[in-house]
Amino acid sequence: MLSITLFPGRYVQGGGALSRLGPELARLGKRHFCICSPHPQAHLLPGLLPGLESAGTVRVERFGRECTDREIERLLAAARDFGAETVAALGGGKTLDTAKAVAARAGLPVAVVPTVASTDAPCSSVCIIYTEQGVFERVDVLPRNPDLVLVDTAVMAKAPARFLAAGMGDALATWFEADSCRLGRGKNIAGAAGSMTAQALARLCYETIRDWGLAALTACQAGVVTPALERVVEANTLLSGLGFESGGLGAAHSVHNGLTALPAVRGCMHGEKVAFGVLASLVLTDKPLPLVEEVYTLCLSLGLPVTLAELGLSGVSDQELRLVAEKTCAPGESIHNEPVEISPELVFAALTAADAEGRRRRRIRPSGGQTD
Repeated sequence: MLSITLFPGRYVQGGGALSRLGPELARLGKRHFCICSPHPQAHLLPGLLPGLESAGTVRVERFGRECTDREIERLLAAARDFGAETVAALGGGKTLDTAKAVAARAGLPVAVVPTVASTDAPCSSVCIIYTEQGVFERVDVLPRNPDLVLVDTAVMAKAPARFLAAGMGDALATWFEADSCRLGRGKNIAGAAGSMTAQALARLCYETIRDWGLAALTACQAGVVTPALERVVEANTLLSGLGFESGGLGAAHSVHNGLTALPAVRGCMHGEKVAFGVLASLVLTDKPLPLVEEVYTLCLSLGLPVTLAELGLSGVSDQELRLVAEKTCAPGESIHNEPVEISPELVFAALTAADAEGRRRRRIRPSGGQTD
């Protein structure tokens, strides 16, 4: 089978990397349409504008919080009205996805500047479309990857540590899903086989989170950049992005999509839902117990959800969980890349068992004794 590996045009990471944004944009054009999430627009953009304006003419638009067809069309009309030559985005995953879609429809280069390391959206050609209510609707695959991904780790270190942990939850799925695609001959985002490079990067992503995740989280909680933080930000952003797009997706992201059917989970981040999807996939694919132990221990150390209650689903009914399972197994979902039998009933059992195991572990002290 033909293999295809996808990459962004340029990846820049490090403390103070934002100082490079103006010169990097100047390589791409002279009229820069900048889409900003509210927080970076208020706190980062004022300091960046002099450098951006030295690189050309700038127009700033605030992102409307959901990546919907309506929001993409609104921003596309504004970019065309401005006569944009580039599209840039500052913010989280939905802001970046929206900017990628706007640039694709306008036929313009796009630069993405994540301000939190919470997803692997920055490097990919994938755009996840939601309804106005925040329910997953579909995945659009765009004609190309971003021309520039610029990651300032000093900004990441000052963001709430929950964002970094959620990014690790998203990255946690990368190797498991890529390996499932390898075993089951599932296709990647380009509709081809994953390459040896993609598999190696996906494995490195998992090992980086496993070995350096807690140290990176501690550094982020202290608000400082350390080598561990640099490694994990790169794993969350670059390794996970390359690994999922070129290696392929599996059960964990389908479980995420299924969970969005329940309004109670909307306070959770993408990576938190994906992390629980990983735990359910361990059951579904009958992974060895030492690996199950390793992943649950890692999730607990990083503060990632290991129970349905921690996703806001305390008291969830079997009927609701079956709805999640049905949506998880919808035609076209990536769970069908798994090299095992897939059905809503099996997914329901995996979700229930993953939650039960998480509750069991929550009742046990780290020393092995029972909680009071």
